[in-house]
Amino acid sequence: MPLNALQIYKLLPKTNCKECGFPTCLAFAMKLAAKQAELDACPYVSDEAKAALAAASRPPMRLITIGSDEHKIEVGNETELFRHDRAFYHPPGLMVRVEDTQPIEEIEETVSQVDSYSVELVGMTFELNGIAVENASGDASTYVKILKAVRANTDLPLILMAQDPKVMAAALENLGDTVPLIYAATEENWSDMTALAKKHKCPLAVYRADGLNELAGLVKQVEEAGVEDIVLDPGTRGFSDSLSVLTQVRRLALRHNFHLFGYPTITFPAEGASSIEEEALLAGQHIAKYGGFIVLDHFDPAVAYPLTTLRLNIFTDPRVPIQMEPGVYEFGEPTADSPLLTTTNFSLTYFSVAGEIQASGIPSWLLVADAEGMSVLTAWAAGNFDAERVAKDVKRFDVADKISHRKIIIPGFVAVIMGELEEELPGWEVLVGPREAIDIPRYLREIWKA
Repeated sequence: MPLNALQIYKLLPKTNCKECGFPTCLAFAMKLAAKQAELDACPYVSDEAKAALAAASRPPMRLITIGSDEHKIEVGNETELFRHDRAFYHPPGLMVRVEDTQPIEEIEETVSQVDSYSVELVGMTFELNGIAVENASGDASTYVKILKAVRANTDLPLILMAQDPKVMAAALENLGDTVPLIYAATEENWSDMTALAKKHKCPLAVYRADGLNELAGLVKQVEEAGVEDIVLDPGTRGFSDSLSVLTQVRRLALRHNFHLFGYPTITFPAEGASSIEEEALLAGQHIAKYGGFIVLDHFDPAVAYPLTTLRLNIFTDPRVPIQMEPGVYEFGEPTADSPLLTTTNFSLTYFSVAGEIQASGIPSWLLVADAEGMSVLTAWAAGNFDAERVAKDVKRFDVADKISHRKIIIPGFVAVIMGELEEELPGWEVLVGPREAIDIPRYLREIWKA
């Protein structure tokens, strides 16, 4: 039975050394009890305590990493069944599969498109995460040739897909220092695949489609053979069965501490779909419930964009709004006579305002005030976008040094703070701008005067 925080605390050294990254041993114990920390973080825990704390210190879902450097993918280590309970932390990797039976020019084009796909939105960059390379030919030399072509066109993480351990061994020998996911250990080849995973220190996917009991049995064999980094594929592919089975796996791991399912999953939405539209829908389901590595069979920006947006929406902390860094932002090449507008640091608000300022063609300054990530009206109602806060940021960011006039344009929705802001900023003229961002270009062209 899992130990509670106080029981764990009694087994810790109680030095409060902070070397684990937490301020006290009690704080560390609470994180262990919540499955949000690993016992190895404590350098002074005794062997006896390690044995007693083994169950308590193991996260309910292991963190799996593939790739390296800035392109690595980390999935797993989730602690919640439902996002609204707290948050999901590690977004699933969105990958695109190519097969070594495709023309090499087609493969290179697909890989290059995936590698270069990038969209900026709300201050974030949306990208796909990697390439799955499948050995459909059954030939090792063909697979290695295609793998080299893929590596020549991208540094993104890889999933190596081959049923024959000899083909997988040849591929792994040609990868250098990169860490791929090996797919997959099955009932027939698990011993050889396990040996390869241990030799090359790679995560190993375990596939078995004839039931969760059978999958758990195969995972146990792989664990006992010495592989710690595992990814689960229960073989479900359709809408209903994948939702049911992936939810069962997640629930057993998180709610019942069933460690054999304490690993992220891999899904293949195209295998349960009859069209690219269905593939996109199923991939969206897997993002929400509960894919770790999601392997698409098609690359299309019209599919990638909604999937990466959905992933962002789900894998952000609902307690923390998406926000911009407060400060003074430049649009065009503003001078000392250029207008100064202000808004809050809620990302959606910022990008709405910024887009309209750019559309106006008038070089401008924009003061983004620290409103704790709230929109204009919400921040005003919460006391986070009042005269005192705006005046504080005017001074904090030395706005007066950037402009020769002393005029600041506030959003029309908070016209009520106009008088108070003039009191907070003696010598300044506070102008009330439009209520909606879409009216900013007309305001700057027709009303603003330095």
